[in-house]
Amino acid sequence: MANRQLERIFQEAMEIEAESAKEAGTISYMARSMVMATLPHRAVKGSEFVRKNGAYTLSLLSPSNVGLPYGSLPRLLISWVTTEAVRTKERELILGDTLSEFMRELDIVPTGGRWGSITRLKNQMKRLFASSVRATFDDGDSFAVGSVNIVDAANLWWDPKDPKQTTMWKSSLLLGEKFFREIIDSPVPIDMRALKALRQSPMALDIYTFLTYRMSYLSKPTVIPWESLQAQMGAEFSPTSEGARNFKKKFLMHLKRVKLIYNELDVNDQKAGLLLKPSRTHVLKLK
Repeated sequence: MANRQLERIFQEAMEIEAESAKEAGTISYMARSMVMATLPHRAVKGSEFVRKNGAYTLSLLSPSNVGLPYGSLPRLLISWVTTEAVRTKERELILGDTLSEFMRELDIVPTGGRWGSITRLKNQMKRLFASSVRATFDDGDSFAVGSVNIVDAANLWWDPKDPKQTTMWKSSLLLGEKFFREIIDSPVPIDMRALKALRQSPMALDIYTFLTYRMSYLSKPTVIPWESLQAQMGAEFSPTSEGARNFKKKFLMHLKRVKLIYNELDVNDQKAGLLLKPSRTHVLKLK
């Protein structure tokens, strides 16, 4: 299975290298707040999830009867939402006439049953759109806090048992005002082909979007301590020396896959952390 995934990633990397995102029409965007501190990689207990990035802390909150979003699907959804908002400049987003049509935009084949793609997507949409985000900044001297609703309203009228059926009312989202303003003012450009190639691993998605963003403004070599990367992307690993080793091993494994897609990325494993050297960002911001 791992070899087949690597072969697929390598093939898609060749296609990405042959044609830029602008030429291919695959420029997409990610919300910057979700790049700086990421969503859960797998199911977690409780209704709050915390990720840290230096003085920045992101707390994801969800109703206890719904649960927190996790995995690759919410990341693909956030990218779709951000891209549509940037494209339309509208807070209200129309999701398509049918569930099949919307899933096609995410490059997901509709399958039924308890573990099918329709059930999993519906579940993660509920979790994500019911969530709110609290961001805090605390460097010991200064403190700031703000709360953001990803959506103010979500109306999903599709029939999961008949994904090709059109409905009387169009399924739609009304984005939260603050979230909408953030993604309009400072979206992170990415290549949707890269997300699709790496979507089997939420950590690989996080590494790709984070390094694409950092390289867009990095001006000199910088070492990011492994402890900081673990706080940002590895909250499920225990805060012990063994947990740190396991996180680093998994991070470097997925970094290899990211570098297949983003081949101009210049980063090196060092004992103190990950050394980032100024590199061409994977997708240039459109003027």
